Amino acid sequence: MNLHLTGHHLEVTPALREYVQSKLARLSNHFDHVIDLKVTLSVEKLVQKAEATLHVPGNDLHAECGAENMYSAIDLLADKLDRQVLKHKEKISNHNQASGGLKHQPVE
Repeated sequence: MNLHLTGHHLEVTPALREYVQSKLARLSNHFDHVIDLKVTLSVEKLVQKAEATLHVPGNDLHAECGAENMYSAIDLLADKLDRQVLKHKEKISNHNQASGGLKHQPVE
């Protein structure tokens, strides 16, 4: 998984980089086919925002969160992306049903 971390009106410290990597590592635990992950951390007045775009085969997943604290925004972002990855994985695995299509059902 390629991680691109950028800051907008914010300097990305090594502590922030480590925190983002540790929180988003669980995405690769659920779904091995994560190609690219772009995370942007920004500050807008009193709101700390975290945005991420996740590139997986066949789809791009995007999520953004805002909070008073950057670490809590990253936590919320990781939760949102986790739910999206699980939903995407479920869609892919349910594509071919085990019982087959309607035309492959036995005629009674």
